[in-house]
Formats: sequence, structure tokens, C-alpha cells
Amino acid sequence: MPSGEFDFIRWVRDRTAADPRVLVGPGDDCAVLTPTRRPTFVTTDVLTDGVDFRLAEVGGWAVGRKAMAANVSDIAAMAGSPTAAVVGVVLPNAGNSRQLAEGLYAGLREVADAFDFPIVGGDTNTWSDGLVVSVTLLGEATGRGPVTRGGAKPGDWVFVTGPCGGSILGRHLSPTPRVREALALHVTVELHAMIDVSDGLAADLSHILEESRCGAVVLADAVPVHPDAITLSQRTGKRPLEHALGDGEDFELVFTVSASDGERLLRERPVPGLAKIGECVESGLWLDEGGARRPLAPTGWVHPV
Repeated sequence: MPSGEFDFIRWVRDRTAADPRVLVGPGDDCAVLTPTRRPTFVTTDVLTDGVDFRLAEVGGWAVGRKAMAANVSDIAAMAGSPTAAVVGVVLPNAGNSRQLAEGLYAGLREVADAFDFPIVGGDTNTWSDGLVVSVTLLGEATGRGPVTRGGAKPGDWVFVTGPCGGSILGRHLSPTPRVREALALHVTVELHAMIDVSDGLAADLSHILEESRCGAVVLADAVPVHPDAITLSQRTGKRPLEHALGDGEDFELVFTVSASDGERLLRERPVPGLAKIGECVESGLWLDEGGARRPLAPTGWVHPV
């Protein structure tokens, strides 16, 4: 950056408010946080230009917002609250790198402010390739503890917190992590297993089933399909349901509860948009369309490694 890394750090520090959870914030070798007695969550995501976004089309603010929101969604998936973030950025070695860095910071801060946690540090660098953003986020569990992927049981009901599909039309850049929804559900019922829909509804449900060593039947007519999936299907020729099951980056929550708790959720509706989409069984992942059951492929995004 023409103005230099340390000038940018000072710029960030000037915009970082004091927080009682932070003993030492940006500007030192490490951040220092006030200890907590509850279990601590740690999650990280790396986003790269050309894979997770196209910087030339969307700009730095949208990238920063998505990078932070994706991590907050991981905390939501375990029914926790975010507490502090650190951010690593590798900027393209171009003349507008300082402007890009400030735009990124604005997007990152918008999400952090919305969920009441500070950005406590990080690192910046430059190179001759595309933008890379890495966010590491800390969070804490509630008194009921974390919800993992591994607790689903045959007989559980499977729910999703909202409609899925077609996020590539724009929603993938501005998701609203379902932290408040997760906490409301955690208070109301005993959540057996939960995950956020980042790779795809079918793929992420399959992650729950793999960790829980059980199966599930998804009811085609019960899957909430986002209007974007219908719009996208007109371009791709795929069914809207296919987009809802496989597109990913909806950042809704998929979770399982007992049948009795499922009935309570449908009766009390602590979360708007809640939909029961199926039930857990002994093994396999199945799609039921009009009473005919067939295997459901766990389609979704997979990073090549």
C-alpha cells in the first residue's frame, strides 16, 4: 500500500472502540481478551478472488461483509455467540490497495457491529495475484453448551430455518447469519445436531448424517425454495428444487430435534420461516417425491484439494 502497513494499522486503531472484553486490541503483537468460563469456539474461513467472489464486479465492501458473515454463520451453527475476530488480508499489488483495504474493513465492521463483537487484530500483505481474505473468529457457547453435527438420531425431525437455492444471484454476498435464530431455538428445545447451509442443503445435511451415523428422508414438497432458485432455474433448465438442494451459500441452519420438540417448534414458531423438511432414519439419504423414495445425492460445493 502506498501509505504503508503501519499507517493503515493506525487508521484501523482510530476506528476501533474500547470494549470491556478486550484488554489489548490492534497494534500490539497479540490481542489480549478477558477470559470466559464458557466453552470457546474457534473458526476460520479463507476467501479468494475468482472462487468465492469476483472483486472487479463486487468491490471490497461486499467481500469484507461476506468474509465476516461466513464465519459468524459457523458460530451460529453451534448455537453460540461471536466474541472477537482477527483478519488476515493479502491485497493485490495495485495502486488502489489502500482504498481496497478500507472498503474491506468497512464490510467486515458492518457485520461485526451487527453482532456486537470487536475486530481485535490481524495482518496485511500484498502480492501480484488476486485478493485473499482470511477471518478467524472466536465465539462462546451458551449455558446449554455447543451443538455439534454428531447428535442426530433415527426418529428425529429435520428442520431448516428458511428457503434455499439461487444464492449466486446475489444473496451469497450479503447473508444474514442465523445467530439469533440459533439462540432462540437453543432456548426453546434440545437441539440434537445442527449445521449451516454453506456447501448445499443436501451436502450439509449429509455431513450431519455422517457424523451422527444415521440417515434421513427429505420430503421434496416440504423443502422451502427461495424465489431466486425459481429465477435461476429459468436460465439453467434445472428444477428449482435441485437448486434449493445443491446451490449452497444460503447460510440458513439445518438441524434435528426429537419428534416431540419438533411438534413444539411448529406450534410455538420461535423462528419465522421454520420448515420441517424430513425425518432421520437408520441409514442413507433419500428424497421422497409423492411417496416415491429414491437416493438423494449430497450435491453441493466441494473445494478441490
